[in-house]
Amino acid sequence: MAPPILKLDDIFLSFGGAPLLAGADLQVEPGDRICLVGRNGSGKSTLMKIAAGMVEPQSGEVFRHPSSTIRYLEQAPDFSGYDTVQAYAEAGLGPGDDPYRVTYLLEHLGLTGQEDPKTLSGGESRRAALARVMAPQPDILMLDEPTNHLDLPTIEWLEEELRKTRSALVLISHDRRFLEKVSTATVWLDRGTSRRLDRGFAHFEAWRDEVLEAEELEQHKLGKAIEREEHWLRYGVTARRKRNMRRLGELQTMRANYRGHKGPQGTVQAQITEGRESGKLVIEAENITKNYDRPIVAPFSIRVHRGDCIGLVGPNGAGKTTLLKMLTGQLAPDTGTVKLGANLEIATLDQKREDLNPEDTLSHYLTDGRGETLLVNGEQRHVAGYMKDFLFQPEQIRTPIKNLSGGERARLMLARIMAKPSNLLILDEPTNDLDIETLDLLQEIVAGYSGTVILVSHDRDFLDRTVTSTIAPANPDAPDGRWIEYAGGYTDMLAQRRGALEEKRRVEKAEKAKSDSAAPASEAPKAKGKLSYKQKFALENLPKEMEKAEAEIAAREQKMADPNLFTKDPATFNRLAAEMEKLREKLTKMEEEWLELEMLREELEG
Repeated sequence: MAPPILKLDDIFLSFGGAPLLAGADLQVEPGDRICLVGRNGSGKSTLMKIAAGMVEPQSGEVFRHPSSTIRYLEQAPDFSGYDTVQAYAEAGLGPGDDPYRVTYLLEHLGLTGQEDPKTLSGGESRRAALARVMAPQPDILMLDEPTNHLDLPTIEWLEEELRKTRSALVLISHDRRFLEKVSTATVWLDRGTSRRLDRGFAHFEAWRDEVLEAEELEQHKLGKAIEREEHWLRYGVTARRKRNMRRLGELQTMRANYRGHKGPQGTVQAQITEGRESGKLVIEAENITKNYDRPIVAPFSIRVHRGDCIGLVGPNGAGKTTLLKMLTGQLAPDTGTVKLGANLEIATLDQKREDLNPEDTLSHYLTDGRGETLLVNGEQRHVAGYMKDFLFQPEQIRTPIKNLSGGERARLMLARIMAKPSNLLILDEPTNDLDIETLDLLQEIVAGYSGTVILVSHDRDFLDRTVTSTIAPANPDAPDGRWIEYAGGYTDMLAQRRGALEEKRRVEKAEKAKSDSAAPASEAPKAKGKLSYKQKFALENLPKEMEKAEAEIAAREQKMADPNLFTKDPATFNRLAAEMEKLREKLTKMEEEWLELEMLREELEG
């Protein structure tokens, strides 16, 4: 095992009241891919800032290897003093770092580098900050919610980039699919302490449930042991004759441990207030279009029925929010018509959180300033009790919204829209800043909602678990305004798109093979109506060669999966990576050649 390049031991930190961190540990070794998970407010970002040297703990030990470099992705980067994004990103480079890497990263993140930092959107700010911290290829890369405000193509590119990096990673993210693909170890921050699982996030939830079940069983056993000791104390003959001071001391310790035990943080307990039933047809759009400097929506038609759950996906700038506003009547189309059904009661969660006034208190926001009660599912409830359902403490009733974390603001907006009667939910990036447990609740609410849901999201796992159909650009690499509705979630959409692409290629190759077979005799195979000997040989042997190439790729992938390989032998790591790239290119060419020959054989024999 390689020595750690970063180690936090028994970290304690409190901001008054209950400690935020009380004995938390974190150890990072070369090649680690650690995801840091826990509820909103459990101290994940604080622990990461302590590791990065930005916050000092009140007690505990912090060790950073003197020669190691650390870069930390802030949730709110500071661009002051920089005229361009390029200058901001290059400021993160150290002596000997390659300045071309900044250009490479900005290009792949969709930035030119000449943008004015003062005019950046939330997504552009996140991309610029990613370029700055990734460019130096530090020994430890700490990323706090790196996928927030990124579109799906960029998230998928980032996954591949992080899987190839030599940096050790510490990640905080709400995106399950992202964590599953990138992480190889999990640190769970819970009630101020940490537990480590040396497996990726895909195994975390089952492990967490086992830990909590074992903890509950231990508490049950402790309660029974206290009952036995108290019975002895009251009725035991020995106890009546002479108090056994040792047993009394043990009983007092057991009582203190039992009373002092804090169970896991509660889960959000809420259900949405459903309005009266809408008409069966909720939205009918006929050949709607919208153009700005380019086509945003080409002629598009859709019928949305009561109970549908529709997901909108696509790269930033493709026009998802524009299409959403057109479908809900907030924006008129250039041409075409949109008809909204009867009895619609719409509740909206806006991705920019524009509905939030930072100076409002939680109570004022939830009740619209009408006293300290609100109507939820036809029942009057005190705002403090309703807030508790969403894990807010009663003392936060007068807290200004500006003092809340991103996750707390997201929960507050959920609390508000769930209290309002609705039969059409519009959710624009609802998963931003939510912890995994609250995401689970939102998923259950959406899945069990009897009304209609239209949501925009870049969270692939959330889409797969909730939506019944997915609207995506026909050309995701270069959106041209054409949108297609696919049945099922994000994974289903990819499969259908892949199938359509393969069918298109098959038709094109069949047409090419047909035209080739109709070529002059001098260009045709020597034996008319049959494959040549060379073509037959290739058709029979290519599958074996493809199988061999796949085995060689798998063998190299297995070797490169060793997290210590790059540290111990970077030359071998680079050689294996180059060999894999060549093998993949070779495999692609063989697959195309085999498919072309197979189609030609079918054409000749048919």
